[in-house]
Amino acid sequence: MAVLRVIAFVVGAATVAATFGSAIRTVILPRGVPAMLARVVFRSMRGLFTLRIGRSASYERRDALMALYAPITLLVLLGVWMALVLSGYLLMFWGLGGRGLREAFELSGSSIFTLGFARSDDVPTAALTFSEALLGLGLLALLITYLPTIYGAFSRREAAVTALEVRAGSPPWAVQLIERYWGVGRIDRVNELWSRWEAWFVEVEESHTSFPSLVFFRSPQPDHSWVTAAGTILDAASMVNAAVAIEHDVEADFCIRAGYLALRRIAGFFDIPYDPDPRPDDPISLTRGEFEQACQRLAVAGVPLKPDRDQAWRDFAGWRVNYDAVLIALAGLTIAPYAPWVSDRSLRAWRPPIVRRGRRRG
Repeated sequence: MAVLRVIAFVVGAATVAATFGSAIRTVILPRGVPAMLARVVFRSMRGLFTLRIGRSASYERRDALMALYAPITLLVLLGVWMALVLSGYLLMFWGLGGRGLREAFELSGSSIFTLGFARSDDVPTAALTFSEALLGLGLLALLITYLPTIYGAFSRREAAVTALEVRAGSPPWAVQLIERYWGVGRIDRVNELWSRWEAWFVEVEESHTSFPSLVFFRSPQPDHSWVTAAGTILDAASMVNAAVAIEHDVEADFCIRAGYLALRRIAGFFDIPYDPDPRPDDPISLTRGEFEQACQRLAVAGVPLKPDRDQAWRDFAGWRVNYDAVLIALAGLTIAPYAPWVSDRSLRAWRPPIVRRGRRRG
């Protein structure tokens, strides 16, 4: 029995340490370091939400239910942390000897919730009691301080997403964005978007890898999405670079690079595979026919286009190949609303594995 109590104490201490480490990696560590426990909780809750939605549900139903996914899962994650800490201390209290499992459970529950109805009668037990109370309050405080941080990042992200509707319509589309700038006689000022959205991509990369739950926070409007907004801007910059006959602006190049780096790093956190160094002529999800239709629509609207359509397609595909795979996969992962050239071709939701694979991409 003595050996069993020692083993129970060690297992309990390891459980508490692992739980606390998971909380630190999830909430405090300012980089995209995955925590196995958080990954299991989010993956399990995604499965439950998928079952609740059903296969034949309308998009409106999927959107309404998935809007609850990230907030509810964060609360469930807190509950899992607390339950594991309670269980770990239960084992440690029992491992110290002198009490049964029920007494150890009562002492652990009294300590973690700072209720004080169960009292310790020796120094080692008192030390564990105080440490559990401190850890329980610490976990709660971590989540309380975590929520304003992620909602601040969410608010900044969505301000730009909402403003994009004015320029690119709803659902947003790169072709419509170019048409509107031409229609108001400001096609030469479309470059005003690139530096602004480059900064947006930089912030989204930092916030969505440090706080990956943000990826699943849906826009206030059902037809808005940070993924479709990102795709619209990237396609617009690529289209202007490749096909529109205006002076080339290097800011569009920087915006595209910032965009595909951000999407790749977010995708990398979720183990979405991609080629880090694609060839310009590698296949993309967009067809030449779709590109031609877009060019024809722009031509009808009066937008000046470059005469060499073959070269324009090669240039556009050469830009798009850098972000095509990760953009479509993230649209599936987040169940993004319909938008041309983005979520209209994400046929399945990407489901990240619970066990993280190696860093190799391909």
